[in-house]
Amino acid sequence: MISKTSKIYIAGHRGMVGSAVWRTLEQKGYTNLLGKTSAELDLRNQQAVIHFYATEKPDIVIDAAAKVGGILANNDYPYQFLMQNMQIQNNLIDGAFQSGIEKFIFLGSSCIYPKIAPQPLKEEYLLTDSLEPTNEWYAIAKITGVKTCQAIRKQFNKDYVSLMPTNLYGYFDNFDLETSHVLPAMLRKFHEAKLNNTHVKLWGSGTPMREFLFVDDMAEAVVFALENELPEYLYNVGSGKDITIKELAETIQQVTGHKGEIIWDTKKPDGTPRKLMDVSKMKAMGWEYNTELKEGIEKTYSWFLKNIENIKEVKM
Repeated sequence: MISKTSKIYIAGHRGMVGSAVWRTLEQKGYTNLLGKTSAELDLRNQQAVIHFYATEKPDIVIDAAAKVGGILANNDYPYQFLMQNMQIQNNLIDGAFQSGIEKFIFLGSSCIYPKIAPQPLKEEYLLTDSLEPTNEWYAIAKITGVKTCQAIRKQFNKDYVSLMPTNLYGYFDNFDLETSHVLPAMLRKFHEAKLNNTHVKLWGSGTPMREFLFVDDMAEAVVFALENELPEYLYNVGSGKDITIKELAETIQQVTGHKGEIIWDTKKPDGTPRKLMDVSKMKAMGWEYNTELKEGIEKTYSWFLKNIENIKEVKM
């Protein structure tokens, strides 16, 4: 049984999701949280991870550790995105299994689903068609993580569950324009354009549709999975609502107070035309999101402004 004193190891506790999970668990009275920086524990090193499990003996593992980035980073570094993510998750999952850990929560990404699939995306669409080429390396790594947890669940009846979040944003996001995802990159672009009194140039046509979830809502979903034994191996986590990239840009423009023009560079790729998650399985279990998009962007921008000096140093 899980208690407030259960030893919970959060891999990737300094990242956007991991830090949100840590904050949420602390707020709910969990007192025995464990985190290691990449300098303290290199998750790509199998022996180091085995030694960590043997000495620290966590009761539960939440895997929020990954090498992440936007379209550009995924496209430029396919080998690192595939290999390093597989190393990280294989070491964590197998190490937990070999150590007798009964509960493991694996966090993935909605990019595991086929590029062209019926919308909204249901869990059962996994592996039914080809992936989006711009991030297939990351997606394949994450799919192997989902399947590894499923295999352990099927063969050994352990509570290893995978949560697939939609596009997340919020505190401690990556705002580096070279490597960040669409929402934080846009937020920074609009902020800087406001300061410089210039227009904002954005990739693509603005027509693709995307769903976004505030990271604190994701953390609540992780805690929900921690406190409940979910009957299936894979659950989508999102708001179940999407908007066009153009609407997103206009919302961010409004929140940041930018007054200039938005120019769309239609020579640049759009990526997947639509990506909306079917979140009915999590809803049926009793979990739903709380934070509407504009409120979440306002909270994120406020955090961004308070932390702007540190943000400028963020690099992959």
